[in-house]
Order: sequence, then structure tokens, then C-alpha cells
Amino acid sequence: MPVRNIRLLLAYDGTEFHGWQTQAHVRTVQEVVEQAVRRVVRHQVGLTGSGRTDAGVHAVGQVANFRTDCDIPCENLRRAIGSRLPKDVSVFHAREVPLAFSACRSPVSKLYRYTIYNHPNRPVERHRQPYVYHVWHPLDVEAMRAAARHMVGTYDCSAFASRGSERENTVRTILQVRVERCYEEIRIDVEGTGFLYNQVRNMVGTLLEVGRGHWPPERVGAIIAGRDRSQAGPTVPARGLCLQWVRYDLPALAAETVENPELFEDCGPEPDDAGPEADLPDVPA
Repeated sequence: MPVRNIRLLLAYDGTEFHGWQTQAHVRTVQEVVEQAVRRVVRHQVGLTGSGRTDAGVHAVGQVANFRTDCDIPCENLRRAIGSRLPKDVSVFHAREVPLAFSACRSPVSKLYRYTIYNHPNRPVERHRQPYVYHVWHPLDVEAMRAAARHMVGTYDCSAFASRGSERENTVRTILQVRVERCYEEIRIDVEGTGFLYNQVRNMVGTLLEVGRGHWPPERVGAIIAGRDRSQAGPTVPARGLCLQWVRYDLPALAAETVENPELFEDCGPEPDDAGPEADLPDVPA
């Protein structure tokens, strides 16, 4: 049986996980999904994710892939793997993709959403406390939007990178930063081609300083230019962050005739973790 490359679309509640990446003596998403896959395909597999979400970070559109010589149809694979997963993880799509595809190395862009519960009362009555950051101070959304405009573009993102980032190149492209209020919640969507360690959470912390009136929106441009992490806002808690979706260009990958081994190397840390047309049919445009 020829080797197949299977892509999974996953959702998980990150509350009880120590992040995506497998680590000794702690519960991780990668570990529990790999265990489920192995029980189905009956051989060892290496599961590659689109990014290493940090402890407490959630996902509704995490992408992962693995190789197998198992001939089980994709829909049956999805059902069999899903039935072996714990209640805080779900696999809702499985598809065979070109061998050149790597969930980690092939993304065109990805979008994270950070949710703030902006109300004097705690978010307990809506049972949202594990998924939002409670800020009781009034926030100026228009000022936050003005500040967010300075964050769009291709630039050195050192000011938003926490210690522990393994990346030598700190230049990233941020395609959009959208700030919207929906009743008590303020949702901050950040789309980019890639992110540094804690970058999205540090960007949100900076926007909160503007929203509280501590800084003018124009200061964000100076923070970016200064490339000094100590001048940006604090790192907000992980529980408000969720990976919404990841975009890929599968037709371009299918055109590749020579496999590139580097595509399957492990990804560096991206605990945050409209571009080209989305490949996944159930991903919002």
C-alpha cells in the first residue's frame, strides 16, 4: 500500500492541556491525538501540527497531518480516531493531501481570536470564564482600532516577542488586526503568515493599554519601531486565545513533483498560535 498523507482538522478546549506539543509527564493535545491515531492505523505515527498552541490556548481550526500506509477511507478514519479521543478534543474533518503538504510548513496564513469580557460583572453567568479574559475597566474600542492599524504590515516584531522565542528571524507579516465589540465581549482577530512566541497575546496586551486610555494609539507605531519588548503591553492570559483557522494552497502543493524533506521538520513555538482562498470548505472566508 503506498504511503498516504492525511490532514486532520481539530478543535479542542485547551483548559486542561499543557499546550499542543508532546512533553514528558504532562497532558498535551499532540500526545492524545497521536495515541488515538496509532490505535486506528496500528503503527507508529508522527503528528505534525500547524503551530504549538501554548498551555490553556484553545482551537476550533487546528490542522495536523500524519503519514500512513493504512487503506482505511478518510471518513472512516475520522470517525474511528474521533471515537478514541477525550471529550475536550474533536476531529471533524479528515482528508488525503499531497505528500508535500505539511501542516507546519505549508500555511499561507492563520487567524487567532482573543476574546475579552468587558463588563463590571464576572463572566460566570454565561459560563464563559474559561474562554475569555475579564477586563472590568471600560475600554475605548475606537482607540483600540486606531492602534491596531499600526500593527498591520511586514516588520520586525521583536517588541511583541516574549523571552523564549527560538526564532532568529523576527520579521513577520500581519495581514489584519480587527477589533469588534459584541455585547459584553470584545473580539480581537489577528491574521498573519506566522507568529513569534506569545506575539498575539502581547499585541492584545498593548491594545488594552490603549483601550484603557493609558497610551495614545500612535504610541504603538513607536513601540514597533523601537523593537523593545519592555515598552509594549503585558502578556494577557492564555485562556482568551483561540486558533480559528489556517489557510493552505493545496493546488500549489499538488503541483510539486519532488518531495522536500524540510517540509516535515518540527515547528518552533507559536503559542498563540483575508488571504488566498481557503482550502477547507468549513473554514470561514
